[in-house]
Amino acid sequence: FTPILEAFEALLRFAENHTSSLFETAYRPVAKEAAEPVKELFTDISLYILGSETTVESAVLRFFDSLFPLVYSRLINPGITELSEDYTECLRLTRQDINPFGHFSKNMVTELSKSLWASRMLRQALSLGIEVINATEHTALTKECSKALVKMQYCPHCQGLTLIRPCVGYCLNVMRGCLASVSELDAQWRDYISTLEYLTNEMAASHDLEIALTGIRNSINEAILYAQLNGPQLSATVDKVCGQPKQQEENLPSENIVPVKEATETQTFVMAHTSLNSKRREFISYMKRSRTFYASIAERLCEGDLVMRDSSTCWNGKDVV
Repeated sequence: FTPILEAFEALLRFAENHTSSLFETAYRPVAKEAAEPVKELFTDISLYILGSETTVESAVLRFFDSLFPLVYSRLINPGITELSEDYTECLRLTRQDINPFGHFSKNMVTELSKSLWASRMLRQALSLGIEVINATEHTALTKECSKALVKMQYCPHCQGLTLIRPCVGYCLNVMRGCLASVSELDAQWRDYISTLEYLTNEMAASHDLEIALTGIRNSINEAILYAQLNGPQLSATVDKVCGQPKQQEENLPSENIVPVKEATETQTFVMAHTSLNSKRREFISYMKRSRTFYASIAERLCEGDLVMRDSSTCWNGKDVV
């Protein structure tokens, strides 16, 4: 379980850095102030995957609420010198009414919701699996089981037969009696493995988490470009609702857009994508092999050095045969 959970966390960290770099390379005037909203967005996404009550829609819209005052005052109207709390709050509320980012914010909600749902379900399923394994790992043995195990392992020693081991059939009878309650998990465990297989397949198909997370950067970029293209109309509406803020006599030099270098990040993304895909395939392959674990747990324990398989001499609980 641990490798795939670590791959989840690594992918989230990469996607956050990938998104932050958009502002550092293409929208420098807002890069410093945009760092916190980006961090909050990915924190919300992480919490959603972990099973919190937050929704993808509320996380994305909260991000764009925080982003609009920055875009408006630093990119659309870079001459604004005063950005008070009241004016910032007015811009936040206005964002909800005038939709400055067009359909890109809603598209981002739609794309993320699909992929994050599958990831959320898989993450919760993994946590449940860990709980089940931890619980059965520390199952207490009954007095009857303890006596049966002692009889199986050590009663031959009373006759000085320290090298004689239990017969296979005898071992199976003892182990099945001891693990009767555990083996009852077989049906549920099989269903659990089938659910994991379904969710991992969903993540690899239309709900690809890697593509959705790394696509956040492009969605934000398109949203900002859309707002800039509609800057005059947005300014006219904002002035009516929020008033006109203080401005310098001449606008500041525009640093709105600069060339973005993608090569290194693309290579890093391919590595992260490959890593998660590889771990996902290894994980589900391993889990499939454990499909019959609880049904065959007695057989697994009665293999190897515990019993006599290749000898006609063994302990059957009463005599050496």
